[in-house]
Amino acid sequence: MRRRITVRAPGVALRLDVRTLWVGGALLLAVTAMVALTIAAVGIWLPLADIVEIAGGGGRRADRFILLDLRLPRVTLGLLVGAALAMSGAVFQSLSRNPLGSPDIVGFTTGSATGAILAIVVLGAGPAGAAGAAIVSGLLTALIVYGLAAIGGGAVRRLVLVGIGIGAMLVAVNSYLISQARLDAAQSAAVWLVGTLNGRTWEYTRLLGLALLVLTPPLLLLCRRLRMLEMGDESAQSLGVQVHRSRLMLVVLAVAVCAVATAATGPVAFVALAAPQIARRLTAAPAPQLLPAAITGALLMVLSDFVAQRLLAPAQLPVGVVTGAVGGVYLAWLLSLQFRREG
Repeated sequence: MRRRITVRAPGVALRLDVRTLWVGGALLLAVTAMVALTIAAVGIWLPLADIVEIAGGGGRRADRFILLDLRLPRVTLGLLVGAALAMSGAVFQSLSRNPLGSPDIVGFTTGSATGAILAIVVLGAGPAGAAGAAIVSGLLTALIVYGLAAIGGGAVRRLVLVGIGIGAMLVAVNSYLISQARLDAAQSAAVWLVGTLNGRTWEYTRLLGLALLVLTPPLLLLCRRLRMLEMGDESAQSLGVQVHRSRLMLVVLAVAVCAVATAATGPVAFVALAAPQIARRLTAAPAPQLLPAAITGALLMVLSDFVAQRLLAPAQLPVGVVTGAVGGVYLAWLLSLQFRREG
């Protein structure tokens, strides 16, 4: 029996799981520690006293530039992107009832990449144009995948399989577009495709923060319906949930969250796949937990970026290289676990 506490406010009563609270608190402490380590120990060492002085408006001009213009935008964007990808992954894994049902596996991030590459290669668009195209193409890809999976009913069961097929086709399209592009455009597209936080400024962080400020509250409000949908359509309908409408709303919001994150950094692998599963195992919760998943995703992203900056220092790897390498190992372990259960 899981312990719960009730938090009451005028007109509101929330029942909170004790283990989830402890896990969430521990994850937040880990995130705080990684953020402090990243802004202090990557590249030129910034002592804590200097960081405190800069926070108070003082400090040397060079140190202020390093902290406020280089490191803080990067680490903040990493936190936001990790949280966004993790929430999107949690929604799709729950809807598909499959641990492989994350947006990077079912082709949604690849679809976002296709739009960005088209904008860069064909239209010669800059970062803003590539970001807008990534969002639009990600949503279109999701609608195509969901529409094909829904033919004849059983969209949930076929979502992952159809998404993998569409994603493979889009990978081929992306490769063709890059092979036919001018050298400078191909280089820009290739860098974007890896998924990176290098060179990101406060502009990216502000745009992603505003987008998540709009998209996250309705996604969290629909979390209760998501838990009911995970029990099956018939059970959810018997509890008063409008199944098709709720699923469509969740898909649109989750794809939008994933697309805006991908638009900011490019397609970053592994985070959307692993973070929800890690959070669920830590909390031992039978239902999807969006907030613990978001904190886990933020931690994985910041940790991976720290490794990317330190592994071959002074050279900086794109964060997608690190997440992809770790993600391959995690995916192999996940598949072997599935096979053992089925066997």
